[in-house]
Amino acid sequence: MHVRFSPEQDALRRSVAQVADRLGPQAVGQLDDGERRAKLDAAVAESGWRELRTPAEGGAPWASGVEVAIVAEELARGLADVAFLGPTLAAELRRLTGAPAADDAAETVALTGDLAALGSTVAVDAAGAAVALGVRDGHVVALSVGAELPPVDLTRPSAEVGPDAATLAALDDDAADRWAALALALTCADLVGAMRGAVELSVDYAKERRQYGTAIGSFQAVQHLLADAHVLAEGSRSVALHAAWAVDALAPRDALAAAAVAKAYCARAARTVGETAIQVHGGIGNTWECLAHVFVRRALLATDVLGGEGPNLTRVLAHHGVGDQTGAGDGLR
Repeated sequence: MHVRFSPEQDALRRSVAQVADRLGPQAVGQLDDGERRAKLDAAVAESGWRELRTPAEGGAPWASGVEVAIVAEELARGLADVAFLGPTLAAELRRLTGAPAADDAAETVALTGDLAALGSTVAVDAAGAAVALGVRDGHVVALSVGAELPPVDLTRPSAEVGPDAATLAALDDDAADRWAALALALTCADLVGAMRGAVELSVDYAKERRQYGTAIGSFQAVQHLLADAHVLAEGSRSVALHAAWAVDALAPRDALAAAAVAKAYCARAARTVGETAIQVHGGIGNTWECLAHVFVRRALLATDVLGGEGPNLTRVLAHHGVGDQTGAGDGLR
């Protein structure tokens, strides 16, 4: 794999960053600004970023997993409070199975098992979605999206799903592995973006907050905390990029293993980085008004999607023939 972005990929990254920085929330209070969120949603829709995994000529997606991960990372860094993960994964399920796209109905995905704390089956990234696609017994099913659940991630609501499921298409083992690899790779990218945003927020605060007449960023203890957080974020970015590349470049089972390794690493790192961000902010870091907890909440939901450290280490062991292959209870190996 190439360790640097191509000029086109770098241009994509800059474009997403500009949109996220211009229209993403800059303060907790702006999460309630419906006009700002509508403008952000319109910008994402017009860009076509949600359609990057829809089939192009020959059935291949318009963009690789790397390009989709670039978008996911920058949107998370900017705390973009519009749907991207859910619609992208729903489009991938339809592409892999050949199921026709829904008519004028926004879609997301429904997951079972890993999100048991929120409900037995929930629709994630459900803003504006009417239909949630899920995987049951080797088939893709469609469920209606119901009422929103109490929020974990303040930027991406989860919702209940209806009890009735309409079967859309069969999903073979290779397709299921390919889809799970993309889902894990995108949640890794989301975690990396949240870590980068939390580190940037903390560095800016350390430059401005003064104690004893001196910026706290000059204190060695604070410098070490931020340096360690930066190292964790950069290490996560490397393993997440490999997982995104593997989605299309490796065999499905190998791609899933690479993504599981990345998710286990990123999930552990994200928790530490989030705790560091709150610690660096001191007392204000424990208040509602500080954006640090919004990054932590986003990371918590991204960690839960197809499991965090434990379930994905189980997937890695299963790939090497150690233990069973039940994974995290989501029906995917």
